[in-house]
Amino acid sequence: MISANNVTLRVGKKALFEDVNIKFTEGNCYGLIGANGAGKSTFLKILSGQLEPTKGEVAITPGERLSFLQQDHFKYDEYPVLDTVIMGNARLYEIMKEKEVIYAKEDFTEEDGIKASELEAEFATMNGWEAESDAASLLNGLGIDTELHYKYMKDLTGPEKVKVLLAQALFGNPDILLLDEPTNHLDLDAIAWLEEFLINFDNTVIVVSHDRYFLNKVCTQIADIDYGKIQLYAGNYDFWYESSQLLIRQMKEANKKKEEKIKELQEFISRFSANASKSKQATSRKRALEKIQLDEIKPSSRKYPYIDFRPNREIGNEVLTVEGLSKTIDGEKVLDNISFTLGHDDKVAFVGSNELAKSVLFKILIGEMEPDEGTYKWGVTTSQAYFPKDFGGEFDNDYNITEWLTQYSEEKDVTYVRGFLGRMLFSGEDGVKKVKVLSGGEKVRCLLSKMMISGANVLLLDEPTNHLDMEAITALNNGMIKFPGVLLFTSRDHQIVQTTANRIMEIVPGGHLIDKITTYDEYLESDEMARKRQTYSVQTEEND
Repeated sequence: MISANNVTLRVGKKALFEDVNIKFTEGNCYGLIGANGAGKSTFLKILSGQLEPTKGEVAITPGERLSFLQQDHFKYDEYPVLDTVIMGNARLYEIMKEKEVIYAKEDFTEEDGIKASELEAEFATMNGWEAESDAASLLNGLGIDTELHYKYMKDLTGPEKVKVLLAQALFGNPDILLLDEPTNHLDLDAIAWLEEFLINFDNTVIVVSHDRYFLNKVCTQIADIDYGKIQLYAGNYDFWYESSQLLIRQMKEANKKKEEKIKELQEFISRFSANASKSKQATSRKRALEKIQLDEIKPSSRKYPYIDFRPNREIGNEVLTVEGLSKTIDGEKVLDNISFTLGHDDKVAFVGSNELAKSVLFKILIGEMEPDEGTYKWGVTTSQAYFPKDFGGEFDNDYNITEWLTQYSEEKDVTYVRGFLGRMLFSGEDGVKKVKVLSGGEKVRCLLSKMMISGANVLLLDEPTNHLDMEAITALNNGMIKFPGVLLFTSRDHQIVQTTANRIMEIVPGGHLIDKITTYDEYLESDEMARKRQTYSVQTEEND
């Protein structure tokens, strides 16, 4: 068990947390949620001991081991991958290294023998003989091939490092597991594996995630950070949402009844306080009035943007025809003879572990990259708006937010432009903020404003939920569902894919395309699709 006792954290004059008391018990997976800036990651750092609270303490049951997901992707660059995972259990790794030093001695003494015997006993107690196979099993489950296990961390890609650090956190059955955004940079197969791992994990888990589907799958409790406090709710994310909304409605209804009673008492007192025959009744009602206390309904720190993509023109029947597109990047064939046709009702989710292939396809379709072979043709009634995964160059200028968005608007009126920014929670002085100093989430909201103001009837979105908080993701999800045009998108957010897409396209290893008119959940359950993915994978290995 891990608990926070009267924990307060002040940043300057602001109290991020105030006298927080909460217990996290064995056998539960807690989803730690809250608006951006509420302090989710900060609270995890306090629990893990990386950050000292201003007041209060964190208590852990004696003898229990705590593990947390490391965020420094370069910290272990000089270590082999397997060693990095095993370091998740620091004492076990220390024993392994001590043993290596002792057994490497040329003048092995009796004292060394006694020490080695003690280390071997402790090593066996900690299941040390299974350490490498357990670490390899975690890596394989997360999609890190065996051939990479003995490479150095510096030789891995960014997403591969993320998976190794996640395996490190999971290694050795920790008693308390703290995970800050564990699904970031994971492909959907790795996320599915992690979900099953956590569902079957018997100890204490506290996880921060913006993935609503993930929280619904793995969480048994929700710890909601709001108003500087943390409130526990039994159940998963959806249950928390319904419970919290119900609680607010009940408080508002109770206040409404109290306000009606207050008005009734005030009218009686005002009417009869000067009447001698009614003075006792008026006095009695004054006492009753003083006892009525309205429930305090604090304004939540959560703010939902309003995302509404409205096309300026209705789309025709001919939308997009793609014939034989192929593209090789750095010697890898990421697209191989891809062909498909889109209709005016299509909302297509592009899935698959090869993220480069999906981004390359979008860049070709939007005109930013030329294919090696093949053609594509947009219908004459179409207009496109594009959300790139890598959008750093969009903001490498000296514009403020209003000036930046105005350049993409046919209507140059400042009030009109600021209306779109207001929908995305930019208000007042935000309008003159320089775009190059914006946070990742603010830049994403700017890009979504740009897409809304474009009036396009075809939207291409490449991982638009990166950097967004839960409220903005929910708003984006609703906007995509309501959009009357054609969508082509990629997303690691399972709920967005499931609730939005009516057609799934998977680019499998080797650059081939599987195209299916279905929902995402039905697609994942399809044995035929699993066989096709395996077949393509085998064919690719044979061709290599």
